[in-house]
Amino acid sequence: MTNGNYDRLVEQITDLVLSRLDGNGDVECATFCSADVQRIVDAGAERIGVVLGETATAHDWASLIDHTLLKPDASESDIRKLCDEAAKFGFASVCVNPAWVKKASELLRGTGVPVCTVIGFPLGATLPDVKAFEARRSIFNGAREVDMVINIGALKSGDDCAVEDDIRAVAQAAHENGVLLKVIIETALLTDAEKVRACLASKNAGADFVKTSTGFAKGGATVDDVALMRRTVGSALGVKASGGVKGIDDARAMFEAGATRIGASVGVKIAQEASGIKSTSSTSAY
Repeated sequence: MTNGNYDRLVEQITDLVLSRLDGNGDVECATFCSADVQRIVDAGAERIGVVLGETATAHDWASLIDHTLLKPDASESDIRKLCDEAAKFGFASVCVNPAWVKKASELLRGTGVPVCTVIGFPLGATLPDVKAFEARRSIFNGAREVDMVINIGALKSGDDCAVEDDIRAVAQAAHENGVLLKVIIETALLTDAEKVRACLASKNAGADFVKTSTGFAKGGATVDDVALMRRTVGSALGVKASGGVKGIDDARAMFEAGATRIGASVGVKIAQEASGIKSTSSTSAY
């Protein structure tokens, strides 16, 4: 880790400790010492310093990528290949549709690679209790991370309370099982002001990450959006850039802008580019 990145990590931890100080200066260690430190680790703060350094390996890059396959026509053989690649390269997770969570969990058992799935995907237009049930069922089947889509229509209608309640329902389902929640705000459909409101709703509702995109809208992650999201949520949440990340140059730009996780269908290509190997893998859309 470079000195600059180490300093930023220290600042993140210090800021979080100070935010937990009460009026008498006592640290509420019962809530800080485990869950909040784990949140920083899960957000990838230390690993970011590694991948932005000159000695980063393919495994370093892979450890920050959700290796993703969300195509509706994905077959069991496709899922098997995805999981084999995840185990080989050590990706942060595999991200699959809920119907494949149980199979992916079986295939990845013993590898240390968790399964991530998507909730209310890709429109975000289902009801909060339905999203919460979908999350709980996916967790029962083996998911350790869930990426939910917000109620985009409610946000654009100015009903931030509905957006926050929607997120909170899934956050409760996730956190009661020790599972990470990432909230997809679908940046391509939002104004900058709406992106800020979506990030604040996510933060207020207890999300662990905010995420740019489903990959199914008219656009994906941009450096400007990632930077805006990072400024909005500060150091308390992770930021995941997804959709449109086509190689290591895109990934590096997202990390430099403030992302702590990448969602991509080209994870193998990124890892191979990091190690100087020419990729022969598919570059199909997320």
